Order: sequence, then C-alpha cells, then structure tokens
Amino acid sequence: MEPVRGFPSTSQDNYQLNIINIARHGVRNFSSQEITCQGPQGMFRYTYRDAFRRMSRFAGALRDLGVAIGDRIGVLDWNSHRNYEMYFAIPGSGAVMLLLNLRLSPPDLTYVIQHAEASWLVVDETLLPIAEMLSRNFPAIRGYIVLTDKNLSDIQTTLNPVFSYEALLEAQPAEFEWPNLDETSAAGACYTTGTTGQPKGVYYSHRNTYLHAMAICSGGEMSYRDVFLQLVPMFHAMGWGGVYSATMIGSKVVLPGMYRLDRLGELAELLVNEKVTVCNGAPAILMPMLEYIRGMKEKPDLRGARFLCGATEPPIAMMKGYHELTGAEIIHAYGATETSPLVSINRLKPWLEGRLSEEEKWDLRRKQGYVVSGLDVKLLGPDNAEVPHDGKTPGEICVRGPWITGSYHRTPVSDQQFTADGFWRSGDVATMDEEGYLKITDRVKDVIKSGGEWISSVDMENELMSFGPVLEAAVVGIKHPKWEERPLALVILRKEYQGKIEKEAILSHLAHKFAKWQLPDEILFVDEIPKTSVGKINKKVIREAHRDRYMQSAG
Repeated sequence: MEPVRGFPSTSQDNYQLNIINIARHGVRNFSSQEITCQGPQGMFRYTYRDAFRRMSRFAGALRDLGVAIGDRIGVLDWNSHRNYEMYFAIPGSGAVMLLLNLRLSPPDLTYVIQHAEASWLVVDETLLPIAEMLSRNFPAIRGYIVLTDKNLSDIQTTLNPVFSYEALLEAQPAEFEWPNLDETSAAGACYTTGTTGQPKGVYYSHRNTYLHAMAICSGGEMSYRDVFLQLVPMFHAMGWGGVYSATMIGSKVVLPGMYRLDRLGELAELLVNEKVTVCNGAPAILMPMLEYIRGMKEKPDLRGARFLCGATEPPIAMMKGYHELTGAEIIHAYGATETSPLVSINRLKPWLEGRLSEEEKWDLRRKQGYVVSGLDVKLLGPDNAEVPHDGKTPGEICVRGPWITGSYHRTPVSDQQFTADGFWRSGDVATMDEEGYLKITDRVKDVIKSGGEWISSVDMENELMSFGPVLEAAVVGIKHPKWEERPLALVILRKEYQGKIEKEAILSHLAHKFAKWQLPDEILFVDEIPKTSVGKINKKVIREAHRDRYMQSAG
C-alpha cells in the first residue's frame, strides 16, 4: 500500500540512519567503555575509542585498495574483535559485509560467494584452508585480507594476492571521512540455509539494521550498565544485531573468539569472570553449557542475567535449570534470517503474575512471545484468511515491517514467500492468544498429519525434554500407509541413564500430556541428532533417513 502524504513536517527527515552513526555516537558517549575478546594468548582488551580508530583505519585501507561503494566483501571469521571492527567499517565505508556461514557445505559457500559477486575476501588465519579450497572457483576475487597477529611472511598460503589486516591498519591515519550513505543502501548480507533449493540472499539496509538494533535494546532492556556476551556466531543474521545494540546503548562487549562445544568451560568462565548480564544464543549452545554448569562443584551466580534464546523453542527443563542453578533468566525471542531476526520476545506481563500458577508461568515462557513494536503480523489459515487470536486456531505467521526482507537478492518473488500486501511468509504455524503471545505449533512442512488430525512435533519435543533422563529429542512425521503420517521420536539420554531407560518409560511420561493416538509409533535412542547450520534440528535429514520405516513395518 502506497503511503498517503500528509501536511509537511519540519523534521530533519533527510538525516540518514547509517550504521557508522551507531559507532560514532557510541564512542562519543562511552569512549572508555571496554571491549574484550578471548584470544589464543588470553583476553584482549581495549575501548570503544580504540576500536573506532581501528574502524577508521580499515575503512581508509579499503578505499586505498580500490573498494567501491556497493562492493561486496566476504568475511570468514569467528566472534573476534576484528570482526566487531568490520561490522562497522565495511558498511560504514559504503561496501556490503557478506557474512559467510562457516557451517555451510563448500558447494553452498561457493554458490553464496559467486551469487553475491564478492570482490574481496577477509579471512581469519585459522580459516585459510577453507578460503584456499574455495578460491579455486573465484577468478573475480581481487584479493584476500588475512586476520592475524603474525607477519604475513610467516604464513603459508596459496591465496594470491594477500594482505595483512594489521599491516593495512598501520599504514592508515586514525581518522576517516565517512560517506553520508543513503540509509536504504545494503549494509550486510546473509544467505538463508533453507531446506530446499540454493541459499537465498537477504541484504539488510542501514535503516533496517539501525531500527532493529533499537528494537533489541528495548526488548532486552539493555543499558550502559550491562555486559553483553556475543554468543551467537556473528555470521548468523548479523549476529542477531547483538554488537550493534550493545554499542548503541554503551554496554561492555565481550567476544568469545573461536569457541567449540568441547571447550564449554571457557564460556562458563567468561560468563563469571566478565560478569555478563546479557547474552544471545540458541538452545544448541545453551543446553550443553547448562550441562557443563550442572557438573561444576561451585555453580556460577548469574542472578539478574538475561539470556536471549532463539532458533528453536527453549525446553522448560533448560529454562528451569538455568534459573535454579545460576539465577539466570532465559528469554525466548523468535525470528529468522529474513527478519534481522527479531519478530517477537517473551516477557511476562505484570498483570499475569498474579493470575497464573508457577507451572503456567513456565509454560507461558516457552511461547515465542508478543510481536515487538514496529512490526505488523497476521496468522493465515490454509485458505489465506486470517485466523482468530484465540490461542487455539493455528495459522502461518506472516510479518512485515522496516527490518523484514521484502525480496531475495536476484531471486524471483513468489506468492509462496510473500503475500500480495507485502507480508513475508515465515512457514511457521502458530496460534496467538488474546494477550498477543505467539505459540509456534510447527513448521508448515513439519506438522504431523495423522488420520486427519494434527500433532505438534514442537510440543512433543518439549515434553520429551522435560523428562529428567532425556538430554535432547526430535520428533518428525513419517509416511504411514494407513494414517498418512505417524510420529517418530529420536532421543538422546543423559550419560548416567544410557542403557537404563526403556521406551515404555518415555511413552508413559508423554501419556500425561498426549492422547494415546498421538504417541510416537517408535522411539529411537541415538547418540546424535542432525542439526542445520544454524543449530536447528534438521528434520529433512531425519525424515529422509527414516522415510520407509513405517511402510516396511506396515508391510
């Protein structure tokens, strides 16, 4: 719908909401605020002022290398202080920061770099093997910038030509004249890792990113008193906007550098030693962190800390575990690559405090929450008609707003992705209650249809993980000759329960919440559950691996 122009204002509406202004204003107001990063040699610490000078130097280096306004620059890096600098310097200079997902397969990474037509690649020294493998397919790449503390002469690489990030900075003055870029220009790009087809490019504008950062600040109730840990990989949807919102509000920024699931002790130490009060992450990392904390003799005191949790619904057992063991609060937030990603956030409204029992409050906290101000949302049924907000009737979440994608880069738009009036179709089926809380019941393609009735795999997964012996679970619908589909559950047991729990005990637990006909036909005990590159359960892989399981048993 075209906007209707009213009486002219006297506001400075041509002031552009550029990303570099977040850093400029951050250093103006909080120049001595600390940024700290876990590195190979320990903690690296500097200030907003130090970081801004390095941003300016890198922007100058890009200019001298011939990087033009609008050029796409691919980045292969961890959650490092240099990545923090590039988050501002690359879009601030007028180029586009192409965030390369380290968990994508080489063919997908190749496709992304080629599709984006990247002209430069910035790569951390530890990731040179990946860049070297990919470089064979990129004759258009003009050069490679290596992130390292070493002299370039001490690094063996087949990449050519190569430049040292640090040497480039040393050759530049600490001041740069930032362009007054149109706020609708692309600032960064991420490619979705959908279950079908090639990855699709989402290009975030400066305005989009700026407004989204404000929404994160508001939803997370962040301030300069907070210490923010960027736990989400910075190649995921602009790191969920974490470093932008933290810098905007003047929070201390903690960057974990390169971290792995087999070194969770370092993350737990970061939480305690840096006195973290806000972080963002998916259950895929928060759950194993909780297991690590559970095994600690002395549990960390994280009272007052808020962990923004997305990607998948947080199990109640995980939320309770953090609360009981550490005092930290898990706040569920919902979104996607296409939504920057914040769509909704779950905070318990004060007038619900006295109405609900403790168990009802926990049940409410696992919902996706209410849609943040600034966005429009509607739930569409199978006939594309809006469904009532009664907390019972499911419909597909459709959303539009200033930080929601309106198209995909160089990809035809279809009515399966966007409605005629500009709403992005999420593919998530949900209900909305009278208070505005969304509750996802499934993905459109993951709803289990059995005998003409729907079964929510999300609710069943959550109930499985509320059973003490269960560490992780996944539920999918598998083709069945009589019932169309039947549920199949994959379960990972905690170590101390492996070999001691039978399927009957799990079915008995589920029977408290689910009707007999809804229970899984089979429960498989497994050591690992397939995940996508963003840490979500890869139900496509599970369905494919077990597609004939019920057809064979039926025969």
